[in-house]
Amino acid sequence: MAATGAPGRGRWDADALRDIVREYALETLADPDAVLVIDETGFLKQGKASCGVGRQYTGSAGKITNCQIGVFAAYVSQHGHAFIDCALYLPKAWTGDPGRMAKAHVPPTVGFATKPRLALSMIERVMAANVPFSWVAADSVYGVGDIEMVLRRVARAMSWALAPNICSAHGQT
Repeated sequence: MAATGAPGRGRWDADALRDIVREYALETLADPDAVLVIDETGFLKQGKASCGVGRQYTGSAGKITNCQIGVFAAYVSQHGHAFIDCALYLPKAWTGDPGRMAKAHVPPTVGFATKPRLALSMIERVMAANVPFSWVAADSVYGVGDIEMVLRRVARAMSWALAPNICSAHGQT
């Protein structure tokens, strides 16, 4: 997601801003025993125009409702904690509708990605930036498949912790 902008608004590079925030946070929080926490949250919405909005399960409401879903990476160490990455989940109803995507100013290169895929991209960015951490913690919706393989492939001496899938009682993943 390089430059983002809309008519009448300045253009800015969201990826560069994310990297600056991460570097700033790590100036005081960096620790080799830190934990990278992956989680999502829902933003309840009334309409249909906000990018990514749709009827989907969110733990924020505890049910299927009209919302946006954001996936976040937080860095937690003995020195404190900070969000260092995020991604907006775009349901297939959005990514399959080029007109809707264009109207919301989503770059044409953005396609569908599952929430675990978004999380994996965040973990890969953190590792590429040589961010020190020993643990990854996430809800079980993120599974262990691709994420665990990436962590093993780079031979990181770390642990992977999953919380129980609270959503399974609602038939959601």
